[in-house]
Amino acid sequence: MEAVDQIFITIKQSILALSFWPDALKPIISALISIVPIMAAFGTCFAVTTLVERKALGRFQNRYGPNRVGPFGLLQPIADAIKMLTKEDIVPFSADKLLHFLAPVVLCIPVWLTFSVLPFGRNMSALDLDAGLLFFFALGASSELAVFMAGWSSRNKYAMVGAMRAIAQMISYEIPLVLSTVTVVMIVGSLSLNDIVAAQTSFSYGFIPNCHVLTPWGFAAFIFFMIAATAETNRAPFDLPEAESEIIAGYLTEYSGFKYALFFLGEYLGLFAITGLAVTLFLGGWSAPLPFLAFIPSWIWFFAKFATLIAIFIWIRATVPRLRMDQLMKFCWKFLVPLTVLNLFITAAWHFTGTWQFGGALIVRWLIFAAIVAAAYVGLGRGLTLNRYPKRIYRYAE
Repeated sequence: MEAVDQIFITIKQSILALSFWPDALKPIISALISIVPIMAAFGTCFAVTTLVERKALGRFQNRYGPNRVGPFGLLQPIADAIKMLTKEDIVPFSADKLLHFLAPVVLCIPVWLTFSVLPFGRNMSALDLDAGLLFFFALGASSELAVFMAGWSSRNKYAMVGAMRAIAQMISYEIPLVLSTVTVVMIVGSLSLNDIVAAQTSFSYGFIPNCHVLTPWGFAAFIFFMIAATAETNRAPFDLPEAESEIIAGYLTEYSGFKYALFFLGEYLGLFAITGLAVTLFLGGWSAPLPFLAFIPSWIWFFAKFATLIAIFIWIRATVPRLRMDQLMKFCWKFLVPLTVLNLFITAAWHFTGTWQFGGALIVRWLIFAAIVAAAYVGLGRGLTLNRYPKRIYRYAE
């Protein structure tokens, strides 16, 4: 199965070994061979995910999803693409037309670049940077600029309010997002995503995977990361920037046609990128969950874990109602940020008690740190509950 596992690497090397390529062009050809499959794979994921999500939401809400275009509605993404490409592009008369045009471009290009550092399988990352994690977050931070450009350039008060909401939300939740990843860096001692995956490929006692999510600090960091990622990607229940009942469609209000489609694509690509990062940091990346399953190609394991997390995002969107803006910010600053900071100290303590690795000492170590995390969660949660706004009382006419 080694040949199947490394089939994409073999194909790339075979193409580069062809004699008719000029030596000066080989670096460019090598980059294109790495870039085009990534764009094709996640472009396909975008089409499939939108279809699956709409069908799943229909089932959750006891209604039909797309079922008219093609067999079982499978051609709906193609119909949506044709519609977006042919719709009229309307730009407000008073808008800043250059920034209005550039905003979706500024959103999409950096998101595509974040995929370059993700290891999709063994030896399958386009760039192996020593500071890959920093590279990922540096590119991801540009999305705030794109959102502000969209809201401000539209010259529309609803778009501007939506942009300000989005920026406040994204900047706030970036703090717990980054802090939850620092725990992994502390344990592994590297910012390279390939090194982080390599640290999780071994097994304890011959069958327990050394995934970070199977430790108290790692499980807590994974939950915090996923909550912050949901807010960062404007997914329900944190989709306040596009709260239709209040601000129409937020910073997207004055966008139509292909520009709107680019924003839509950018949001889903951001979701895919941050999901791939979660798989890499906490779930072992491309490594098999059990030793006897290691014969399955590594890239299949990566995308299986990736698809599972995407399904969880869809499930949450279908079942959890939208928060208010004050609840959103209060939850971040009074609950999530303190817990992620505390988890840093728990991670440090876990590291310095590394000699407790066997038998009863390991169990005691695990229980102590799990109890600390649970106590902090309950304590902060009760504090938030006691300090909430007074309960609403609904009165009805006689």
